[in-house]
Amino acid sequence: MAGQLCSSSSRGVLSIFLLTVLLESGTAGMLHLYPLRQLCKFCDVELSSCSGTGTCITNCSITSICSDVSEVCVSIWRRNETDFSIETLCHDPSKSLYGIMLDDYNSSTCVMKEKNTTRGMAHVCSCSKEDECNDMLLFSPKVDPTEEVQLVSVILVSLLPLVVMGIVVVGMFYWYRAHRQRMHNREWESNVKKRKPKPGLDCSDACAIMMDDDRSDSSSTHANNLNHNTEPLPIELDLLVGKGRFAQVYKAKLKQTTSDQFETVAVKIFPYEEYASWKNEKDIFSNTDLRHENILHFLTAEERKVEKQYWLITAFHSRGNLQEHLTRSVISWEELQVLGSSLARGVAHLHSDRLPCGRPKVAIVHRDLKSSNILVKNDLTCCLCDFGLGLSLDSSLSVDDLANSGQVGTARYMAPEVLEARLNLENMESFKQTDIYSMALVLWEMTSRCEAVGEVKDYEPAYGSKVREHPCVESMKDNVLRDRGRPEIPDSWLTHQGVAVICATIKECWDHDPEARLTAHCVAERISELEEEMDKLSNRSSSEEKIPEEQKIPIEVEMPDMVKITEIQDIIAVDCSVSDEK
Repeated sequence: MAGQLCSSSSRGVLSIFLLTVLLESGTAGMLHLYPLRQLCKFCDVELSSCSGTGTCITNCSITSICSDVSEVCVSIWRRNETDFSIETLCHDPSKSLYGIMLDDYNSSTCVMKEKNTTRGMAHVCSCSKEDECNDMLLFSPKVDPTEEVQLVSVILVSLLPLVVMGIVVVGMFYWYRAHRQRMHNREWESNVKKRKPKPGLDCSDACAIMMDDDRSDSSSTHANNLNHNTEPLPIELDLLVGKGRFAQVYKAKLKQTTSDQFETVAVKIFPYEEYASWKNEKDIFSNTDLRHENILHFLTAEERKVEKQYWLITAFHSRGNLQEHLTRSVISWEELQVLGSSLARGVAHLHSDRLPCGRPKVAIVHRDLKSSNILVKNDLTCCLCDFGLGLSLDSSLSVDDLANSGQVGTARYMAPEVLEARLNLENMESFKQTDIYSMALVLWEMTSRCEAVGEVKDYEPAYGSKVREHPCVESMKDNVLRDRGRPEIPDSWLTHQGVAVICATIKECWDHDPEARLTAHCVAERISELEEEMDKLSNRSSSEEKIPEEQKIPIEVEMPDMVKITEIQDIIAVDCSVSDEK
């Protein structure tokens, strides 16, 4: 009996041990197959004393196991009109909650973030790394506005000495510059050498250097760097040399304060009521890209408030304007070429939209081109002046801007389309073509005073006695539009081979159709090429004067020793058309 009891007891212990092992292994299997779910605070919506700052406890007394293993713990804090509320729950982050998606649930802490939910603005947090992790809520600290003001005040007080020091330094710098400019106004550089840009230069300051071979005709080149209108220049007016519609021109002395010496300059004086004309000419002259050997050398502009005048100060040319020169003198064939070529080069530079170095430039039209607005330098080259009616062909100008520029110019030199007020405002080239017509009339005036044409008559402007001394627009319409009249070119002019080509060029430039007119660049090239060809065709004696070799531009056209005038015209016309295409 005792043996049976012993055997039964042993089997019981073994059974209990095996059951324990089975239970433990089964539990582990169940845990492996069915992972534990999240344990979260779950109280729906409850009133709370949490003010939304620092760290808050939800005070939720209900802890719940989330129904799905993918759910995480969520807390939502809202501010109502009179109180605060907190909602705690479980939620699947793959689904939206009040119109928002949870994005920070892979955390053990619940950091509140402000969200725009379907129920208004609220602070929301979510977490999943710890049980009941949505019980403690962490709010971002708010910056006290008073602290911000204090911080800004501290920064301002700290920076104030630096700001004051900076203002003092800048003020001293500008005072120094102004003082230096005043000193420069009183000290002239007597040993300034004028230079011409060397061929092949890249775009640099050399491309814009004012070129003037005749030192006696212009003032010191450093005057271009004067500080305009800071202090009037020490100028003494000497002699009235010209008077126009808008201004008077004086020969003047620009004194050097360090000695009794002076520079001769020209001063163009506008009365106060002609401010617009002065400003327009000043603005055009102030463009450094305008500087060219065949454009009047501009020094500075001044507003003389005491005298109630506006001044333009430029180089002075003792020979006066072209009209005066032609009235006084009969010119040779060589002088005609020099005058005509330099005039065309000046207009070509004015019209060009690029500098010789290739840099872009704003094209300008003169709109009042005539012999009295062209000066003659001591080397018998021309330079253009009087840009009171000039127009910069800026790409920003609209058709309305161009239309408002008006029918301007001197009636005698107005192109047919200007007289008829039918200028093509949509094509800026049409403005240049009006200058070409006026230039043709000036070339005719030059030719009429050339001894190579045979009998030379007294000087008279274009259209001469056909119209009054100062014709009106209607009078010019009758001659230019109705009668299609042009200044007369006598047959005797065509007996000279070179003059015949000049006359052919003039006719092309004053063509009634603006599109058929040559460009100024083409005219300049044609005259230069003509000069070279005439040297080849004529047997000049060694005693005859020739144009300086540096002014000649060789061409690639090979010509026989003897050739007819028509053949010269055909050759040069073909070459000129090629240049225009380029």
